[in-house]
Amino acid sequence: MSAVAFALVLTGVLLNAAAQLLIKSGAETAGHFSFTAGHIWQALLHFALQWQILLGLTFYAVSVVVWILALTRVQVSIAYPMLSLGYVVTAFAAWWLFGEALTAQKLLGIAVIIVGVIIVARA
Repeated sequence: MSAVAFALVLTGVLLNAAAQLLIKSGAETAGHFSFTAGHIWQALLHFALQWQILLGLTFYAVSVVVWILALTRVQVSIAYPMLSLGYVVTAFAAWWLFGEALTAQKLLGIAVIIVGVIIVARA
């Protein structure tokens, strides 16, 4: 894989992870809400006005464009498994930003993902 192709794949992964984290941050501003018709519309309006959610959705849109560019340079059977690196980035960022737990089981899963990506990338 060329440096440009790798950079595109990695950029897509990082944009996707950042989008998840921004949306989580925006979603936390609403707290828990009940799923009744009145509350759903109120929550949707609330979410539509959150800058974190809007920026997260923008990151998703940009990541799609970057991903399309990546797929013109990398076989999908190699590129797609690399998306799982987003789980790694997101898990550590969620631990750092939101105080989410990084248990031994999660760390083992992260290690398996990393090893799997290395194996697929070398194929």
